[in-house]
Amino acid sequence: MTKVLESRGLNKSFGAVTAAADINVSIEQDSVVGLIGSNGAGKTTFINLVTGYLQPTSGSIHYLDRDITGLTPRQITRLGICRSFQIPQLFQSLTVQENLHVGVGIAARTHPQAGAAIADEQQEIQTLIERFNLRGYRSQLASQLPEGVRKLLDIAMAVAGRPNVLMLDEPTSGVSADEKFRLMDMVMQALKAQGVTVLFVEHDMDIVERYTHRVLAFYEGRIIADGEPAAVLKDAEVRKYVIGDTHAGAH
Repeated sequence: MTKVLESRGLNKSFGAVTAAADINVSIEQDSVVGLIGSNGAGKTTFINLVTGYLQPTSGSIHYLDRDITGLTPRQITRLGICRSFQIPQLFQSLTVQENLHVGVGIAARTHPQAGAAIADEQQEIQTLIERFNLRGYRSQLASQLPEGVRKLLDIAMAVAGRPNVLMLDEPTSGVSADEKFRLMDMVMQALKAQGVTVLFVEHDMDIVERYTHRVLAFYEGRIIADGEPAAVLKDAEVRKYVIGDTHAGAH
């Protein structure tokens, strides 16, 4: 498998607080990786470091063997690493279709890998609407959408850039329990159709278990477990520090 993303000895400190401690991770192309951990464990810090929103105190980040440490978020996006946010970043006064028009237009003009692939912007918008099941919301303002649909639109906007790697920050937060699997099914199917490598932060272990190939468990800025979901979710440290099983490690 092709190695698409790698962090080497990645550290990030905020004064006396260590948010990332010697993170060494290698991500393979086409994998789906879940990032788990309690609030403040270092998951979003890792995503922010990879996407250029934070600069590491030390260590390096490599994308397809290119050192991207120190690049800006815009430069990293242009290379093919995109992200969505826990709180959807939408144009609230625009409709779903208008949001996608902006996203696709920007992608076609500024992302080399997207510009080469997007021959017809209207067709691209239509494809995103179909893939993310947004047909019934096409003319609705973003500010009036249900939370699950806002999440879908936010991810569709990120996908408009034709990313090679997509990072999702809590894709099911704020989404009702009976909608979360439908939303993730749709997202994963759409991303698989485009051959996107996915990393996502998630607190819902049912989602993690069902959709990931691999799980990275964070605690106090460190990775305490890395492996297949079934193994990681049974790990004693993960059960104690991430899942909150008070009996873990008691025997």
